[in-house]
Amino acid sequence: MLPTGSKEELDELFASLEKMAADFETTRPLLKASISDEAFLNLVAQQEEMTNKANVLFSYANLLFAADTQDQNALALLARIQQFMAELTNRTMFFSLWWKDLDDTHAEKLMACAGDNRYWLEEMRHFKKYTLTEPEEKIINLKDVTGSNALNTLYDTITNRYTFDLTVNGETKTMTRGELAVYMREADPDIRRQAYQELYRVYGQDAPILGLIYQNLVRDWHNEQLGLRKFVSPIAVRNLANDIPDEAVETLLAAAEKNAVIFQRYFKLKARWLGIQKLRRYDVYAPVAKSDKKYSFDQAVHLVMDAYSAFNPKIAELAERVLAEDHLDSEVRRGKQGGAFCLTALPKLTPWVLQSFQGKAEDVATLAHELGHAVHSMLASKHSILTFHACLPLAETASTFGEMLLVDHLLKNETNESVRRDLLFRQVDDAYATILRQAYFAIFEKEAHEMISAGASVDELCTGYLANLKTQFGDSVEVSDEFKYEWVSIPHIYNVPFYVYAYSFGQLLVLSFYQQYRKEGEAFKPRYLKILETGGSQSPDQILKTAGIDMRQASFWQGGFDVIDGLVSELEKLPA
Repeated sequence: MLPTGSKEELDELFASLEKMAADFETTRPLLKASISDEAFLNLVAQQEEMTNKANVLFSYANLLFAADTQDQNALALLARIQQFMAELTNRTMFFSLWWKDLDDTHAEKLMACAGDNRYWLEEMRHFKKYTLTEPEEKIINLKDVTGSNALNTLYDTITNRYTFDLTVNGETKTMTRGELAVYMREADPDIRRQAYQELYRVYGQDAPILGLIYQNLVRDWHNEQLGLRKFVSPIAVRNLANDIPDEAVETLLAAAEKNAVIFQRYFKLKARWLGIQKLRRYDVYAPVAKSDKKYSFDQAVHLVMDAYSAFNPKIAELAERVLAEDHLDSEVRRGKQGGAFCLTALPKLTPWVLQSFQGKAEDVATLAHELGHAVHSMLASKHSILTFHACLPLAETASTFGEMLLVDHLLKNETNESVRRDLLFRQVDDAYATILRQAYFAIFEKEAHEMISAGASVDELCTGYLANLKTQFGDSVEVSDEFKYEWVSIPHIYNVPFYVYAYSFGQLLVLSFYQQYRKEGEAFKPRYLKILETGGSQSPDQILKTAGIDMRQASFWQGGFDVIDGLVSELEKLPA
């Protein structure tokens, strides 16, 4: 269980970790090529136990901070944990350094007896050529506490205190970003415009500061990863962490650029449905039919559970555990971390889900998405803390698949034609948001890292981002100048550089899986569940090969875009 928050309980956790580290430090003399299997497995077990306890501390602090990013006690605890864990890691890193440096013959012998932890050990060795000396690694860990970690906390603290003013029906309302986002999908085009303009007015005011934070995070990334560790490119760092080959990621991004024309065609179609000559960027997610349908939270839960249950009752049962154990925070309130996430502290603990539910169809989809993450974690819970988390691209599998189950369920049961039509258009809207938009974020990140290394200013980065938008939209969408500030409003590019392509990867992968499901029906389900149950205990390449997928082939990625092309073609046949 997570701690309740009492000082005594937290102090006991810190003291327990301190003792574990001290005990582990005494094992350094055992680290020889001739170490016995039993002694080696005991060291791995000690690593696992420390990781479990550290995750409990980190998870508690992160949930406390997410609940209220302005809570000074949460901020202080987070800072204390970051400092403590950096020091703890420094004291125990001798094991990972020895393991990476061990010759292949002895390493293979030890991995052969490691059971479920084999892939964790194998993946650690992938970083051998990028690992520095023990003193250098210790300096980097300590530097990150007051460097990149502190900058990210500062960014989150600044941006999560923002409020936005919007006038609706003559009444000016002050709201959070999540509340404002609802109006970006409003039927009224003027309200959509005002909502976007207000969002980027607020972010734009702080763009020099937020941009400065980003510039320093990028410089830090470049100094460490390219300058010291000698990675070939900034994105290669994330690729290795994901255990995804560089060429597979480049093939994915190239496929996205090639297929931008599908979405450009869709945006022109959508403009005709909306009765306008050309979409503005404010109109990209506009509903094609005016529908004020709202869902209560209970209705949303029932819809998601019914969709999950129709696929497999076990999936629904696992998702229901999150609610039954009160592990879902759906309240809208100021200071709460924006967006949505699922956090799993330990394999055997039911995950926690955060979102700000406001009754819109997209909120129901978000619920399905985050509960999908939770289900993925619970299905993989037989693995250890070291191997149950899937890599980022595969971690989006169950969440995105869950959304598709929900949409199919809604289409089967919705009798209102205008709502059905809007759901069909929303499928392509969401495909744009998850695939093309995220791929172009990654393309911008690559460009931004190069620009900052060459001395680019925040204004130049804004100009570069605006050019990125105009390239992806072509002549199908009019992009207003305030969208040059969009990049400073994307937390992922700050907190987890190059995370974003995981969404593109996951969505295109799920389109492939979903096509298999529609063709095979029941026969597909055991194979899909086995993939989720594998968690992070095998390489992504190995997991996907069992599903007949080669991520290095452009044809695989093209297959996903062909599905979207088919959806657009179907929409083009509908009478306007």
